Amino acid sequence: MATPLSDTPQSPLKTVAVVGLGTMGTGIAEVLAKAGREVIGIDISEAATAKAVAALESSTARAVERGRLTEDERADALARVRTFTDLRAAADADLVIEVAPESYEVKQQIFRELDGIVRPETILATGTNALSVTRLAADSSRPERVLGLHFFNPAPAMRLVEVVSSVLTAPTAVSAVTNLALDLGKEPVAVGDRPGFVADGLLFGYLNQAAAMYEAKYASREDIDAAMRLGCGLPMGPLALLDLIGVDTARTVLDAMYTESRDRLHAPAPILKQLSEAGLTGRKSGRGFYTYEAPGSATVVRDALTPLEGAALTPGRTVTSVGVAGSGTMASGIAEVFAKAGYQVVLAARSEEKAQTAKARIGKSLARSVDKGRMTAEAAARTLDLITAAGSYDAFADVDLAVEAVAEDLEIKRQLFATLDKVCKPGAVLATTTSSLPVVACARATSRPQDVIGMHFFNPAPAMKLVEVVRTVLTADDVHATVREVCGRIKKHAVDCGDRAGFIVNALLFPYLNNAIKMVQEHYATLDDIDAAMKLGGGYPMGPFELLDVVGLDVSLAIEKVLHREFRDPGLAPAPLLEHLVAAGCLGRKTGRGFREYARR
Repeated sequence: MATPLSDTPQSPLKTVAVVGLGTMGTGIAEVLAKAGREVIGIDISEAATAKAVAALESSTARAVERGRLTEDERADALARVRTFTDLRAAADADLVIEVAPESYEVKQQIFRELDGIVRPETILATGTNALSVTRLAADSSRPERVLGLHFFNPAPAMRLVEVVSSVLTAPTAVSAVTNLALDLGKEPVAVGDRPGFVADGLLFGYLNQAAAMYEAKYASREDIDAAMRLGCGLPMGPLALLDLIGVDTARTVLDAMYTESRDRLHAPAPILKQLSEAGLTGRKSGRGFYTYEAPGSATVVRDALTPLEGAALTPGRTVTSVGVAGSGTMASGIAEVFAKAGYQVVLAARSEEKAQTAKARIGKSLARSVDKGRMTAEAAARTLDLITAAGSYDAFADVDLAVEAVAEDLEIKRQLFATLDKVCKPGAVLATTTSSLPVVACARATSRPQDVIGMHFFNPAPAMKLVEVVRTVLTADDVHATVREVCGRIKKHAVDCGDRAGFIVNALLFPYLNNAIKMVQEHYATLDDIDAAMKLGGGYPMGPFELLDVVGLDVSLAIEKVLHREFRDPGLAPAPLLEHLVAAGCLGRKTGRGFREYARR
């Protein structure tokens, strides 16, 4: 019979056994030893334990070189780690952390054996990120002492730890492990038991969609990865991250998530199965979505899919003057970008006053750049002189490229393109900055759809490096080449994609945001815990709710609706909580309240 837990405070978990000394287990052992815990490392063979000790010696030596540890601290930490090949070595542990392969059979066997070895008060933790903690606990003779303790890789560097309770877990076990995580210098987040928990639950759905996008040949692997790094500020693109995690591991996690959710967004993309079964599991095998110098290497090498540098097959058209239509933040930012690159710019709006206001906004932006030492006052003056404000689109008569940056409303854009068709000279390239509307609908409003293309800049345009270049089925090759060349001149990174809702960035970003809202809606985790999990566990610059409030909940809902309408996937239907907040006028920072409340300016 399981021993009941008392209500007395837990004593510190001084001796911790780590079962499974792969990369993650070894990293956890290092964290524990550096924090003064006695560590019992256990693996199935002497070779595995020797490899783990060598990895610990190497890692701690690097920490000394970087000034993060002294030689004495390193020696003490290494002395606190003892390794064994027999589970019975865990007999004196206060806590056992199991980091074995993601298999119920393997983990259940370990837990059954530990039941007969450890003391009644010992806490058993599983490091799984894909399997049910409840199922593992139910198979134990002490289910109230079983919980999940999910570290992130590399464990010494990543601050997030998810503490996972099942319905059977005693609160005192949770508090003891949470206190340990704090002692280790980690940020513990309390979550319930479901595959992927918070961080991986959101991350793997996004990674899966990126794999499916690549498999559909919608965009190249390089463009998908660059788009998410430059458009969202992520430390790594999704396909490179899949290679780092392991394609086979990702498939296992997604399988477990789909089994529970039945959400098509979690059904593993077929390419993950194909790569896994071919042994192309990512960096560890030397090849996955990319090809690497050697197994285990992080260095990407050229392969048959690597694009040739500067291999434009079609010469572009000459562009010396650019028209920017609109008077909002986006229009003035784009006009500033072109003027900084030396183009003559006509900034036109529906009235002279609006156009002058937009030009004045550019003047202020340039003045800030001067104040920050990014440009000289003379360069700022020259840049502003290149911009002509106009109160009519007739001023676009001689421009070589016209860029539309008006309201995200298809009828308004179609009317504008019909006007551009009349006023722009033959051969002028006509571009829309839409983020979610069909580019071809703008093209069809003209008599020259071959000259129309999408140029999706990101806000703020002067700072953001990415431009999504969106070809329709009617766009001419030389128009595409022209826009690619122009992106190079204005120092932007162009990525190519087809004309479908969301393009690359929004099609991957907004389902992830929507899934985060569903987690809160279902009371699975709090806003703060989800934001912390994605920043600390995923390296995101902002948590999903911080980002939603910045973007605007009304804008987010509109994009979600467009994606749902285009792809007809039930998993893309906007979360009701988002719709309710928008209906209540809680639109984010701009109204002072969204998912959080903000001080009014």
